[in-house]
Amino acid sequence: MSAMIRTLLGRLGGLLLTLLLASIVIFSALLLTGDPIAALAGGAKPNPELIAQIRAEYNLDDPIWSRYWEWLTGALQGDFGRSFVYKTDVMTLVAPRFAVTLQLVLLTVAIILIFGVGSGVLAAIRGGAVDRTVTVLTALGMALPTFVVAILLIWIFAKTLGWFPVFGEGEGFWDRLWHLILPAVSLAVLFNAYISRVTRSSLVAQLHSEHVDTARVRGIPRARIFGAHVFRNASPQILAIAGTTIAGLFAASAIAEVAFGIGGIGSLLVQAAARADLPVVQIVSLILVTIFVVLNAIADLISLLIDPSSVAGGSTA
Repeated sequence: MSAMIRTLLGRLGGLLLTLLLASIVIFSALLLTGDPIAALAGGAKPNPELIAQIRAEYNLDDPIWSRYWEWLTGALQGDFGRSFVYKTDVMTLVAPRFAVTLQLVLLTVAIILIFGVGSGVLAAIRGGAVDRTVTVLTALGMALPTFVVAILLIWIFAKTLGWFPVFGEGEGFWDRLWHLILPAVSLAVLFNAYISRVTRSSLVAQLHSEHVDTARVRGIPRARIFGAHVFRNASPQILAIAGTTIAGLFAASAIAEVAFGIGGIGSLLVQAAARADLPVVQIVSLILVTIFVVLNAIADLISLLIDPSSVAGGSTA
């Protein structure tokens, strides 16, 4: 138990350090990209008096570390600054858009769990023609970029067949769900293929392991062998990839959101970057990094709970 606690504390410390370093890199990198005076001037040609006023109001002449500390302490207190372009609090822009992206990601995750993990399990168990078919389909899925899938889905299911809407996120639960189906499918194709292959390879490795052969010889039912020995032992590797995949969906959502005209944080990040809206870019980038780090940490912790022997093995090494 002490080894588990030490591991958990170590992961927590690593998570906090990663987030701190990420905040420094994001803040510094974006400030070094150029002077935001043009964006702050609202498109007008700034004269010397306006430039001086803007620099004083936003402390642009302060040292970068002073500005970073002010930004970080404000963010920790819930003050994420004001948008240069929209002249409003950043969280007023981000919060509703994050809700849209979260719904899109959750729908995509549901598709991945059903078809990605499901096809991997089916290929590992059935083998033969089923395995070959899944292998071919996953190879095709991994070769198709998200934006290409989005174009194909729009052309076939929206323009040709007219089954789904092609623009916007809809209003109300069922209307929004209907609007998000095509974007979720376009996001899921590549990740489906990846998860399916990881699931299949992990399960096949366990199916041919010595302890599974021993369980078969002992006459243990196949369903129990698969649940207690095969899937349980393969799940840490599947979870590790799933954590990275789900976290990556938040960043990849920008492609689907732009293609389908969805107002999520991905499309907001693209628009803010194009208009040099640094406060928005900083916060959205930090949110994406935080999601990536936290979800991967959660997947690692779940893996440790499923297989505590990995902690014990690491502590004795």
